[in-house]
Amino acid sequence: MGLSSNSNESIQLCIFDLRRGQHEGQELDKILFFFPSGLPFSKQLSVIGLSEGLITFTRIFSPEAACDSIEAERHSHVFHEPEPDIWMVMVVEKNNDSEPIWRDDALRKVLKEIHSLFVMFHGSVRAMLEKEPGGGLVRRHLYSFIMDYLRDFLVGKKFLLPSFRDCLRERGTVQMLTITREAALEVQSLVRVLESSAVNTPCYSLVLFQDLLVSTTLSPDDTINLFTYAVLRLTPRALSSGTSSWSYLRKGNIASNVVAETNVASQNSTSESFYGSSDISHGDDNNYHVVRPLQSDKWSKGKDGYLVTDLWGAEVGTWVFATPTVLLQQTGERMYLCAYQHRSLTLMLLIPISSIPNGEQGVSAAKQQVLENASLKILKIEEKLSKGWGGENAYHVSGYRYLLVDGDRNVSRASPATKVTTLAKESLLAMNKLRQEVELEKSRAKLDDHSCEKDLEVCIRAKNNAWVISRVTRGKELYMVLEKANETLLYASDAVEKFSNRYCDGTFSLD
Repeated sequence: MGLSSNSNESIQLCIFDLRRGQHEGQELDKILFFFPSGLPFSKQLSVIGLSEGLITFTRIFSPEAACDSIEAERHSHVFHEPEPDIWMVMVVEKNNDSEPIWRDDALRKVLKEIHSLFVMFHGSVRAMLEKEPGGGLVRRHLYSFIMDYLRDFLVGKKFLLPSFRDCLRERGTVQMLTITREAALEVQSLVRVLESSAVNTPCYSLVLFQDLLVSTTLSPDDTINLFTYAVLRLTPRALSSGTSSWSYLRKGNIASNVVAETNVASQNSTSESFYGSSDISHGDDNNYHVVRPLQSDKWSKGKDGYLVTDLWGAEVGTWVFATPTVLLQQTGERMYLCAYQHRSLTLMLLIPISSIPNGEQGVSAAKQQVLENASLKILKIEEKLSKGWGGENAYHVSGYRYLLVDGDRNVSRASPATKVTTLAKESLLAMNKLRQEVELEKSRAKLDDHSCEKDLEVCIRAKNNAWVISRVTRGKELYMVLEKANETLLYASDAVEKFSNRYCDGTFSLD
């Protein structure tokens, strides 16, 4: 898959099914995915066996919520159960620094994102196992999907998973573009035209400008999944660079995929056969066609403005590329995904497969109808949004490095990446530690009372005398770093109040 299986043992990622492999001699049946796959099966089973033991032990004390993380002397174990008895576990090696560089919740959100995107394209893991109980189908799909996903974390020959340097970013949220009321009315009119032009049955849409969400008619969970995929592979930045833009460390890093492709893993034939990876790079083999939606550099813009890809193969008996499809979490309905792009504006239209009986011919007709009805509106809105766009530093607030999270709406806003990189390492480590403490406190409060949201305020003086501050109230969270020398706690508190009153409608004010 283009990733070294032997040089990355400091990070291990596995998926297993507790309902399988419970009899002697059948232990391998429970393994659905393991990275690095080149490890001997004895070591893979050792990691999974330890994870099983921890899950079973903690369920004695908490039957409804087994362990979500374990801190050992040399490793951190992060758990996620996305489906009943389907477990994902990430094991990361600790470094020698006095402050932890990983944050359990950030790593868990990587696991959640992998599963959510996988289900959007392929359906649930359990459904695949029921379709083909032998496990070969799901192993091949998981292997190709996750290895393509992990490539985005590769810089040179090292994995750079979310660390303290990413503590002012929030995975699993969308970032919204702030627009004027006039522009919002124009976008609303465009959405109505889009969704009425395609077919006579209900369809859905997302509108993005640059890497920011402008409009959505999908459920919150489906919005996050489609937004995440768009930023990873479809937006103008993703198409031009071949890499996603979520991490500070990989902004504009084009070389990482080149390194990944040449750093081919040396695997033994047994693991290749087990995970079906021996010929996975060709997209299919003698048994299964494996769609790989996360392969990079596979999308391009056609002459008509629609984005095209050969990842889904071609329609049977033709040379016409098959239209991508996704599964909506809210409705369980499979949809055609049609993406159109004009300059910085990306439109994603989702049309029910059931509403188009004649396949690609019907999809082509629907796309043409959209262009005829909406092209002028698209041009006008892109021009209007571009004129009002302040660039990558549009949401920079001088003197502040911040992260705002609205948990109820799954929306976040943060200081620009280029500004966060100016912070000292000590400041970022302190913020990372603070966030870990806040997440632990939120988890405890949730276990104590599901209906009660606890307000929190934490201020920490970092080793370099910077203030790192957190305020949590009514489902909203603010994290802030202030690095001006010789600030007092009173000064820092006043700075937070000013920020809250000016940019958050007083949400985080103490008055």
